[in-house]
Amino acid sequence: MKEKRLAISGVTLLVFYGVMGYLIGVEKIKVKGTFLALLPSLIAIVLALITKEVYSSLFIGVVTGALFWGRFNPVKTLNHVFSDGIVKVTSDSWNVGILVFLVILGMMVQLMNSTGGSRAFGAWATSHVKSKVGVQLATIALGCLIFIDDYFNCLTVGSVMRPITDKQKISREKLAYLIDATAAPVCIIAPISSWAAAVSGFVKGENGMHIFIKAIPYNFYALFTIVMMLILVKGKISYGPMRAFEKSAESDDYWTDKIVEDDKKDEKKKGKVVDMIIPIILLIGCCTVGMIYTGGFFKGESFIDAFANSDASIGLVLGSSVALMITIVFYLIRRVITFEECMNCLPEGFKQMVPAILILTFAWSLKAMTDALGAAPYVAGIVGDSAAGFKMFLPAIIFLIAIGLSFATGTSWGTFGILIPIVVNCFQSSDYTMMIISISACMAGAVCGDHCSPISDTTIMSSAGAQCVHIRHVETQLPYAFTVAAVSFVTYIIAGIVKNPWISLIAGVVMLALVMLVLKKREDAEGAERKMNND
Repeated sequence: MKEKRLAISGVTLLVFYGVMGYLIGVEKIKVKGTFLALLPSLIAIVLALITKEVYSSLFIGVVTGALFWGRFNPVKTLNHVFSDGIVKVTSDSWNVGILVFLVILGMMVQLMNSTGGSRAFGAWATSHVKSKVGVQLATIALGCLIFIDDYFNCLTVGSVMRPITDKQKISREKLAYLIDATAAPVCIIAPISSWAAAVSGFVKGENGMHIFIKAIPYNFYALFTIVMMLILVKGKISYGPMRAFEKSAESDDYWTDKIVEDDKKDEKKKGKVVDMIIPIILLIGCCTVGMIYTGGFFKGESFIDAFANSDASIGLVLGSSVALMITIVFYLIRRVITFEECMNCLPEGFKQMVPAILILTFAWSLKAMTDALGAAPYVAGIVGDSAAGFKMFLPAIIFLIAIGLSFATGTSWGTFGILIPIVVNCFQSSDYTMMIISISACMAGAVCGDHCSPISDTTIMSSAGAQCVHIRHVETQLPYAFTVAAVSFVTYIIAGIVKNPWISLIAGVVMLALVMLVLKKREDAEGAERKMNND
């Protein structure tokens, strides 16, 4: 079946390239600043969902963007793929910082596993939290507590909670969803976070942090996602592809290659719970200090302003590297691991992060392709044209456009940079409240698109944190994200009319609860029907 899908996809691509090669290379139709600028990303996403293979899909998207840019000239295309794409994005200082941070986190996780600290923490937590519901709630709580940065959130929550969720036979796909749903959605409503710093930087002519705080009650997608998680966990609801994986996780076959090997590796280690807790506390503390250091806290800036002006890429590298060095010294003093074993953990931790690094590199390269084709100005023009005639419905329209742009490009921050300045220009001098609602709609839509996109860095790292097959995470998460997005869209229409966050928020929560109640009843009915058929 998979071979058939690949064959069909290959033939379809060849026909597509033939048609586009004639139109772009021969007829010289316009590409830059048109809908065609979004096609490379859309092709990568569709291929990933069809073929279940993310590396080749992303690379084909990159090549497609280069073909369009070079008008199917092979020399220009090759040069654009590597010089303007892969080489350029992997030499960008921000991207390099994120990659170094990933590598250091991989090393930290490998060290914690090698000492047996992860296993000891899992055993301790299992003895104290003895239900699936309790473990999932603990995962959500930890995700909400680590609100400083989404990258840090994804990998830290995964490394801490994975041994515990494995023991309770909670699928890796469900863990990946819980990690992803407490990463960007939590960071986007946390004033002290790298996301708040990014958003506040895009609001020119206003107090960016003040705007960010006032927009929090209108950030419906983020707030409803948290409510959704609690309803799913407490109501024991699962639907869509997630249901099959949750059912599969109840059997031992699902865990054959996931939990037994880890136990065999760690069973002779003498690590204790403290060997897991101390490194995590060090990571949180050192990364916080690193971020406020880059924002000028030690030069007289306030804590909030330091976070608003911080460089998350450098701050996370500084903090995580210091945490890594202290952790190694801590383990050597406790004699739970030898120096040689510590050094062996470093390349092993690097290896664990290679898949995530490869996907991130291709995703960043794909964004570079769409940027070169003028995807951002094209979307900006659509938003600008919409603002004049649909003022009351503009928040809902902004929300949808932000979803589409973030989904296609895989970046929330890039979406902020495109849409927020447009919103400010539209409403800054005419309707302050509508400006707040629309900015929040932009943030919510960007997070939603980021949440759904298989080429999003946060989605990629959530898969890495849960050690889940990436495309499975995307497939199982989509129905949940779409449910919250639909409720949020209707709520933004209400907000545009009443211009009151609390009335809109209550209406949205009620709608979400009713939708989940319907899904729960349908699930129960289908379960009863299956039981009758089996009997």
